Amino acid sequence: MSNITYLTKEGLEKLEGELQYLKTTKWQEAAAAIAEARDKGDLSENAEYDAAKEAQGLLELKINEMSIMLSNARILDTSELDTSKVVVFTNVKIKNLKNNKSFTYKLVSEAEANLKEKKISVTSPIGSSLLGKKIGEVAEVETPGGILKFEIEDISL
Repeated sequence: MSNITYLTKEGLEKLEGELQYLKTTKWQEAAAAIAEARDKGDLSENAEYDAAKEAQGLLELKINEMSIMLSNARILDTSELDTSKVVVFTNVKIKNLKNNKSFTYKLVSEAEANLKEKKISVTSPIGSSLLGKKIGEVAEVETPGGILKFEIEDISL
């Protein structure tokens, strides 16, 4: 499996900003929490110190993961995408064949997914089932409640 993350220019800028925020503001907050907990005395029995160190470790892990993701990021020019089939960064209008309701989603990388903005990850069950489909084709998505069928109604940028 590829470690490449495809992003829009805006998505890349957003992630770079978030990483910078983690490396500066959040890192300083974590260091201050450790210093404050250290000042409270015996470190062997100081739960606040242990919690602050654990939070710092989780922050370091998140910074490392984001740095790796950004180092493997590739920006796609959406104007060059083929809209004859569903690919990353296309908008796809689908109809749920069970209830005949239509929805439009934009397929994006996992890093840019946001359901409130109707952006779903290409690695999600729905996103992965839509990839490569053409208008008129039916995608089947396995869910805990059974198989859902979606008809591709439109593909656009």
